[in-house]
Order: sequence, then C-alpha cells, then structure tokens
Amino acid sequence: MLHDMKPEDIVGDYQEVTLNLFGNMTRKILYTQVETPYPDGKLIVSTTDPSGVITHVNQAFIEMSGYTKDELINTPHSILRHPDMPPAAFKDLWDTVQKGSKWQGFVKNLRKDGGYYWVKATVIPNVRNGKVTGYTSVRRKPSRTKVEECIKLYPTLF
Repeated sequence: MLHDMKPEDIVGDYQEVTLNLFGNMTRKILYTQVETPYPDGKLIVSTTDPSGVITHVNQAFIEMSGYTKDELINTPHSILRHPDMPPAAFKDLWDTVQKGSKWQGFVKNLRKDGGYYWVKATVIPNVRNGKVTGYTSVRRKPSRTKVEECIKLYPTLF
C-alpha cells in the first residue's frame, strides 16, 4: 500500500505536490533539496512483481531510501518517485522492460525523509518458462557529470 508522506518524517523545509502514479494512484509527496550522496562501492538491489510491487530489497536499498524493509515489501516501487523525474523516463522504462529488454538510465529517487539520491539504474525482466515474472533493478553510483546533465535535461521533458 502506498501512503501519502507525513510531515513528521521530513527533515528540514519541504515543498508539497501530489503525483499521479501508474495504476491511477495518487500520492502526496513532501520533498526537500537535501541530497544524500550515493556511497562508494554499494549496489542497491530490488525485485518487483510484474506490476512493479516490491518483493525483495537489499540492505543498501533500505539504507539509501530511509524506509524499513517492512515499509518497502509489498509496496509499489513508485514509493521512490521524485517529482523532478519526468514521466517520459518511466514510460520508456516500462515500454522497454515489458518488451523483454534491459533498460538503463539515471534516476533521482525520493527518500522517506523528503531528501533524494541519484542512481544509475539497470532494470531487467525476470523470465521463467517464457513468461515475465517480475523485474530486478540494480543501481550504482552515477558519475557527477551524468547527474549534472540530467539536472539540465529533465525539466525540459515535462
């Protein structure tokens, strides 16, 4: 279940927006301008079912997102959706993986505390007996040059 964000979870001054998410869901987002740097040498890993509901997370995912494992499991992956991310990026991701192909891109993720972190994401379909059973996403530390390019590009894609 995806819940609205709560002011008591946010660290610092924040802005509020309501996002329209996949599956006709909406969510009130409270976000700050506080970036959490991606740690060196860590991989963030998660697995979802075919509709994007989280079924597995690793410890690095828990630490970077600020959520507990229990808050993440059985929740749509869009819990991390930052309002600065253009919808076209997620449309491209879904169009690509639903065809059975690997998707790569740079994503600004929202933390539970309202802050954010950047990742270089690779998403692959999990195929069993010819059928997509879910998706695995592996995130790495992005280069600062690529992040800066995305900061300039993404606002033009809305």
